[in-house]
Amino acid sequence: MSAQEFDVIVYGATGFTGRLVADYLLKTYGVGGEVRWAMAGRDREKLKAVSIELGAPMDLPLITVASGELDALANRARVIITTVGPYQLYGEGLLGACVKAGVDYIDLCGEPNWMAAMIAKYETQAKQTGSRIVFSGGFDSIPFDCGVWYLQGKARERFGQPAQHVRGRVRKMKGGASGGTMASMLATFEAVRRDPRIGEQMLDPFALSPEQLVPQPSGEGAVNDADIPTWSAPFIMATINTKNVHRTNALTNYAYGRNFTYDEMMMTGEGDDGEKRANAAVKSSNMQRTLLGFAPTRALLKQFALPKPGQGPSKEERENGMFDVLFVGKTPDGRSIRTSVYGEKDPGYGCTSKMISEAALCLNDTPRSTTPGGIYTPAAAMGDALIDRLQARAVLRFQVEDEVKQVRAGPLPPDYQTA
Repeated sequence: MSAQEFDVIVYGATGFTGRLVADYLLKTYGVGGEVRWAMAGRDREKLKAVSIELGAPMDLPLITVASGELDALANRARVIITTVGPYQLYGEGLLGACVKAGVDYIDLCGEPNWMAAMIAKYETQAKQTGSRIVFSGGFDSIPFDCGVWYLQGKARERFGQPAQHVRGRVRKMKGGASGGTMASMLATFEAVRRDPRIGEQMLDPFALSPEQLVPQPSGEGAVNDADIPTWSAPFIMATINTKNVHRTNALTNYAYGRNFTYDEMMMTGEGDDGEKRANAAVKSSNMQRTLLGFAPTRALLKQFALPKPGQGPSKEERENGMFDVLFVGKTPDGRSIRTSVYGEKDPGYGCTSKMISEAALCLNDTPRSTTPGGIYTPAAAMGDALIDRLQARAVLRFQVEDEVKQVRAGPLPPDYQTA
């Protein structure tokens, strides 16, 4: 088949997030219109059931992918979206097939140990075949990776230079977790148990970058951001987002500078109450890490506490979710700029399904003369074009905030969980 048969194939369309991606493409672009897309998975009856559930027309292409047929799948698309995780267990076959075929690929991976292994194994070949591999095309890490990219662009416009120090601070976040996310977390903990070196890699902000640069803030304790003003505590996604931000800097010939620092935390509020909440969040974070290090705890979580693969937040929970992230940048001479990224709906699912869909289509439109084959972050691959597209489709809102405005941080939402 021609690689031009489909613009986009959604692989894993019968899973929780895959269904949401297919639903977004259907409602936004229809079938047989400007975007030629298809759903793919291992079970045709499940694909049919999802298609009926979504109210799709009968001519929506459904592709059954049997074991060993990933090469054939890759050759049918310009870009493949895959939501099939944990990627460290199920991702390499499709990624390798896309690299071999010179086809573009985007996923939702938040597993930096696997990403680092794939970069080492496939980056040279991807450059040779022209395949553009983009990791972390959802809540981790588009709002943060592109949020820093946006701030740096505005800093250059305003100051003639990028910010040397950037802080990402999650002001508010409301959303739930799916079984796929939990499965990925557990797979990573198992990988660390088998190879302690992976644990060190998880703590290294430059684990996805070609070289170590200046020391970075840890983001692990309670921090008093007096200039914002707020206390801040560890943020669950910082482990992956910081690595992607530094990889973007490296892939763009250090557009942020070689002395660039970045950390990412969750606001807990001002004063004594904010400090108490920050310290409580740190304590909870440390306790959860300790507990998840024990095999019996992981076994119990697998049986009782976690949503199963294919399960996730309800429609009402997805619709009522949101997130709001502040970025504060400072130039070497002390000038400051504040920007923010806001997204409606549940960040990990309602908004993620939109982000990865639009990122895939943006990648389709990105010429190889500006983004040749290789393994990318979203910002390094698409930059301003992706930000513009996400804003035009009302997926995310990027804006510059008044430098003198005092941005007040609220308390943690009742359902916020640190890890």
